[in-house]
Amino acid sequence: MVSVDLLPLLYQGAVTTLKVTVLSMGVAFLLSFVAGFARLSRRKSIRLVSSVYVEVFRGTSLIVQLFWLFYALPLLGIELTALAAGVAALGLNYGAYGSEIVRSAILAVPKGQTEAAIALNMSPMLRMRRVILPQAMVIMLPSFSNLAIELLKGTSLVSLITMADLTYQGMILRTFDASRTFEIFGLILLLYFVMAYPLTLMMRWLERRFFAGRV
Repeated sequence: MVSVDLLPLLYQGAVTTLKVTVLSMGVAFLLSFVAGFARLSRRKSIRLVSSVYVEVFRGTSLIVQLFWLFYALPLLGIELTALAAGVAALGLNYGAYGSEIVRSAILAVPKGQTEAAIALNMSPMLRMRRVILPQAMVIMLPSFSNLAIELLKGTSLVSLITMADLTYQGMILRTFDASRTFEIFGLILLLYFVMAYPLTLMMRWLERRFFAGRV
């Protein structure tokens, strides 16, 4: 039987994990669309900048990015709190992956749809908003669902920069009583699942809503 004395500290850690997840997800999704649209820009300079961002953050380790923002930036006179560094690293990293989801989904929309919108004399912005993006969202959502779950699990890395998230609190409890390691990490697994499952259900609901709207 699980002792209730473990729960208060783990609950505090879970609240921190959720906070980091929500903030990071907002940054990641925003960057996904900004960088995704930028990579489709007609301007070469915009495509180049967005490509550099995507390749750098996809091609380097998230842990190194996290350490660089938290430990290296202060050497340049820029100090970030653990929360700011964690949210920035997660948002930038997962935003880079998300931008490829946005770009590929937009390119997957049949060209005939764009041609039909042009024939109706729609402006580029109106074509994107009324014709292309609604269809692309149906394609994006399953991948974004996976990305959101991965981001939630990736928040465990913020424990490495002293943030008292769920993983960090679990390690503290284990330090005090290693004999309860199985019990502690079993609870951590359960709490991550409890946080991830509603997110999965919400994304599935969104998928059904968008799909129903396109049928």
